[in-house]
Amino acid sequence: MTSLLITGASSGIGYATAQLFLQEGWRVGLLARRTDRLQTLADTFDNAVPLPCDVTDPDAMQSAFDRFCADAPLDVLFNNAGVFGPSGLIDDIPIADFDAVINVNLRGMYIAARLAFAQMRRQSPQGGRIINNGSLSAHVPRPGSICYTTSKHAITGMTRSLSLDGRPYNIACGQIDIGNAESELVANLKQSQPDMHTMDVAHAARSVLHMAQMPAEANVQFLTVMATNMPYIGRG
Repeated sequence: MTSLLITGASSGIGYATAQLFLQEGWRVGLLARRTDRLQTLADTFDNAVPLPCDVTDPDAMQSAFDRFCADAPLDVLFNNAGVFGPSGLIDDIPIADFDAVINVNLRGMYIAARLAFAQMRRQSPQGGRIINNGSLSAHVPRPGSICYTTSKHAITGMTRSLSLDGRPYNIACGQIDIGNAESELVANLKQSQPDMHTMDVAHAARSVLHMAQMPAEANVQFLTVMATNMPYIGRG
């Protein structure tokens, strides 16, 4: 059975993606802090493995990876967990709030990618695929989004570096940049932007599945999926 680990699996894009992969018959490791949401999936699907932990805790993440990979190789990591953080001008945002966003969006994704890379490099057969959840903010930011935007630009750098470093070990890395998929994060943004164009989160989940199902000799390096009429082209 093909295996996937997904961070941020208890809500939004992560939850929808977990559901889709489980329906497709993958063995899915569910990493997130909200144990109740993970258990709901585990009660529904025999192939779901709840792994409650905080992505910013290296020891807890190591234990989760060890448990999931004890009896089978890791085929794919969907490195998804993230927060938007506060909106505002740089001099109005406390440094502690910036640190909190970077801790999850960058450090947490680094920890997950590091563990996945190590597992894929040492397992037999060697190799696997890491899919980082970027954002349209990695290309064109919203006003007042400096914390989130900074973190997502860093993820693009991580994706490019992992793509190069993974080649000798058959580890592919790609990035999906998702725009306005219906989720808790987007719902919060819509409170201040009620005319925001959005799309069903299922479209994002199917895009991740497409990337994950590519054969070993092919890789979707960067993929953008977004609500058709959102102001991405021409935004700035």
